[in-house]
Amino acid sequence: MGKTIAEKILSLASGKDVYAGDIIVASVDAAMAHDGTALLTIEAFNEMGGRGLWNPSRVALVIDHVAPSATESFSRVHRVMREFARKYGATLYDAGSGICHQLMVESGLVYPGALVVGADSHTCTYGALGAFATGIGSTEMAAVFMSGKLWFKVPETIRIEVNGFLQSMVLPKDVILKIIGMIGADGATYKAVEFCGPTVKAMSMDGRLTLCNMAVEMGAKTGIIEADGKTIEYLSGLGVKEGLSFRSDEDAVFSSKISLDVSGLEPQISCPHKVDNVRSVREVEGKEIDQVFLGSCTNGRLEDLRIAAEILRGKSIKKGVRMIVTPSSRSIYLQALKEGLIEIFMRAGCIVCNPGCGPCAGAHQGILAPGEVCLSTSNRNFKGRMGSVDAEIYLASPATAAASAIEGKITDPRRLLRK
Repeated sequence: MGKTIAEKILSLASGKDVYAGDIIVASVDAAMAHDGTALLTIEAFNEMGGRGLWNPSRVALVIDHVAPSATESFSRVHRVMREFARKYGATLYDAGSGICHQLMVESGLVYPGALVVGADSHTCTYGALGAFATGIGSTEMAAVFMSGKLWFKVPETIRIEVNGFLQSMVLPKDVILKIIGMIGADGATYKAVEFCGPTVKAMSMDGRLTLCNMAVEMGAKTGIIEADGKTIEYLSGLGVKEGLSFRSDEDAVFSSKISLDVSGLEPQISCPHKVDNVRSVREVEGKEIDQVFLGSCTNGRLEDLRIAAEILRGKSIKKGVRMIVTPSSRSIYLQALKEGLIEIFMRAGCIVCNPGCGPCAGAHQGILAPGEVCLSTSNRNFKGRMGSVDAEIYLASPATAAASAIEGKITDPRRLLRK
C-alpha cells in the first residue's frame, strides 16, 4: 500500500513502516521554544532532572513574543532563557532577531524530510519545505530537549489540490482563507493537510509558507507541500543542502481529497471572531478601520512587504488610521531597507517596528482599545487576541491591508487597479 508524505517522513523518523493511526516513537531533527512557552519547558526540564540537551545544535530558543521586553516578568523569562542557552549550548535568538518560525526556516534547522517540533501551534509553517512540522506542549518539549524523541499518532492526510491562475491582487493568503472557510476551524483536526496542484507549484516559497502557516487554523496537525526544485533552490540560497524529498504515492490513502479552482477567486477576508468566518472582501467593503497590521509569521516576509510597499508608494495612509509594519526577521528587515521598502512605509505614515510577534500576539505593540477595528495580515482574529475583548479583528492579505490603510476602510485592492 502506498504512503503519503507524512507517513513516509514518520516512517523514516521512527525506523518503522508506519501508516495513519499507528502510534510511534520518533527521533526529532530540530526543536524550538519561544518566550511564551520556554519558561514552562525549562521548569519541566529541571523538574525531570535534565542534565543536558540531546543535541544542542538542534535546539533553538527564540525571544520574539515580547521583544524587547515590556514587563519585568518577561524580562525575567528572557533572563532564564539566556542562562539556559549558555549553560546547555542551545542556539539563542535574542530580541530583535525575528519571529521564531521565520528564523527556523532561515537557520537551516528545517529541511525536506525532517521531523521538527516547536512549542507553538504555528510550527506547521515549516511544512512548506517538505518537512513534517508540528506544535507540541511545553512539558513535551522538555522531554524532547532531553531525549530527542517523542511519541506521535501518525495522522491521516487531507489532500487539497489547487488549480487555476490567481488574478492580480489575489494572493496565497486569499487562497488559504478560502480553504479554511470551506473546511472549517475543526475540519482537519489531527490530520496532515497536503497542498498540491499547479497553483501551489507556481507559488513562491513565501506564498507556500503562508499556506502551511495557517493549516492549524483548520485544526490540522501539520500542513505540508512536496519539496521540489523551487524548494531546493530556496534552501540552497540559505546554505542548506541536506534532506530527502518525499512525494505521496499514487496509491496512497487519503482521508479526503479536495479540488479547488482559484481562477475566479476574489480577495478574501476573515471576519470577527473566528478564522473560518470567511467572506469575499467585496462583501464587507466600507467597514471603517482604526489600525492595519502588516507582519507576523503569516505575512511578514519580503514578498509581503514588497506587495504592500508597491501599493503604498507615493501615497499616504488615511488620517486617523495607524498602520504597523513588522518584518518577520532581521535579514528581511535589512533587505527591505536595501530595496527602499522601509522608506516607502515611513513616508506613507506607517509605524515600522522591530522584527517580532508583538502586535499579532497582543503582547505590547498596537494593543487595541474597546470598539476599535483592526485589519491584520496575521493568522488569528479571536476575541481579545490583539487587546480589548471589545475590539474587532479582520484577517486579509498584504494587498488588502495596504489598500485599506489608504482608504481608511476595508477595501478590495483590485479597485486600485481601476484608479
